[in-house]
Amino acid sequence: MRSKRWMRAGKVSALSIGSVIAGFALATPASSQSVPDPDATAQGEVALTIYNNNLVLVQDVRQLNIPRGETRIEFPDVSAMIRPQTLSFAAPDTTIIEQNFDYDLLTPSKLMEKAIGQTVTLLRTNPATGTETRERAKVLSVAGGVVIQIGDRIEVLRDDGLPVRVIFDRVPPNLRARPTLSVNLDSSRAGTRPVSLRYLSSGIGWSADYVALYDEQDDSIDMQGWVTLTNNSGTTFHDADTVLVAGSPSGGSNRGFGSRGITRAGTEAADRERLGDYYLYPISGRTTVANAQTKQVSFLDVQGVPARKVYEISTRWQQNDEDPQNVRSAIAFSSSRDQGLGDALPAGTVRFYQRDSQGTPQFIGENAISHTPMGSELSLATGDAFDIFVQTEVESRETITADEWERSSRYRVIEEGEVVRTVEVERPRRYYRTTMRYTLTNAKSEPVNVELTQTGLGRSWWASDFRITDEDIEGEQLNIDRRKWVIPVPAEGERVFRVTYETRY
Repeated sequence: MRSKRWMRAGKVSALSIGSVIAGFALATPASSQSVPDPDATAQGEVALTIYNNNLVLVQDVRQLNIPRGETRIEFPDVSAMIRPQTLSFAAPDTTIIEQNFDYDLLTPSKLMEKAIGQTVTLLRTNPATGTETRERAKVLSVAGGVVIQIGDRIEVLRDDGLPVRVIFDRVPPNLRARPTLSVNLDSSRAGTRPVSLRYLSSGIGWSADYVALYDEQDDSIDMQGWVTLTNNSGTTFHDADTVLVAGSPSGGSNRGFGSRGITRAGTEAADRERLGDYYLYPISGRTTVANAQTKQVSFLDVQGVPARKVYEISTRWQQNDEDPQNVRSAIAFSSSRDQGLGDALPAGTVRFYQRDSQGTPQFIGENAISHTPMGSELSLATGDAFDIFVQTEVESRETITADEWERSSRYRVIEEGEVVRTVEVERPRRYYRTTMRYTLTNAKSEPVNVELTQTGLGRSWWASDFRITDEDIEGEQLNIDRRKWVIPVPAEGERVFRVTYETRY
């Protein structure tokens, strides 16, 4: 008998917390608290300043009737990701005493959690007969499932396909249907007046997306720029005056764009409004920025910008390839005014397209850019070239004498003048002559130029004195570490290119 009674007390009958969600209801009279219209808003005149680094400045001016003396004013529909410590409140003839942010939002799971220890009504419907049965139950726990007590028995709700609803007597007072800020005020007079809220929030950010159509015959691109704005703040901002800031102010989650894509930084001022050291991109007219929404707005549309295809590859010092390596295909262009683009470019992604033989644009690659001042030179890799390869090899390497080293002194490269010694004893005088062979192949039906960059030439102070004693094509020394050559490769052909270095490493 004891075992049988235990089994009855532990009988399992209905639904898990995740499945209860669709069956919630509130048994409240018309005069009690109700769930507001999701399309309604308590916001006033809203202005949004949105930054790249997932940060937004919200400014909200509401007309409120404030009584004289101390009172509590609630501001629903603030951002669910507000930073309360950044709040600035202003209303004529008032003083703020205290502020609170109520972020415990009304959700099915929260409603059930707050009902622990309380009594609810279970409404079960027999699917065969449609008969409804009601039982009062006390919620004991929601950890891993809903545990309830009905009379002298304990049940765990589970999903067994039977229609079940959980009816609550009321909404707990500390649950909010919308994110709400409450402020305790002391007002010296009564009356309606403008109340200004200003605060920072995370959850809203933007980036730029560019669509570039490359014409290989004309060596030009047509480019469109789109602002992609994303709102994950938990709140919809209605009819907002919106401006976007291109830049990375300190604070928040700074993305650290670096200088991607820029080969030479520009020196031209763009014809845009500035805010400190940042550029402003206003969105024309007021717009609703809905929660969980991605919105795109055009800000750039230019045609016929000069551009050229570039094949490029970098190799390491003494790189010895077993197999040929693809060169990168890139498209180079300028953001300068005289080149037709004529704008500062916010950080984002550039996607390149090119027309096929039928005239249909096809995707050929994408790359990211950082915040780019006007007048910059950019080279954006779109992918690996299918037909063009380079194989880098150490053709020979030998030790040479000090006398041989001195004979090539006329090739010495000095950076910023005289080298300052910082140790008393130099390393042993040992010198090397290295010949690098670069084999370039081209399976295209037209000749190409490949920009090959040798890296790893700059070493510590004792080894920075390298010499180029022989090169098939004169190169350009980019800096102490890198030297670049532009190498013509014939159509459907091969080009072997050699450079001889004398070094102390």
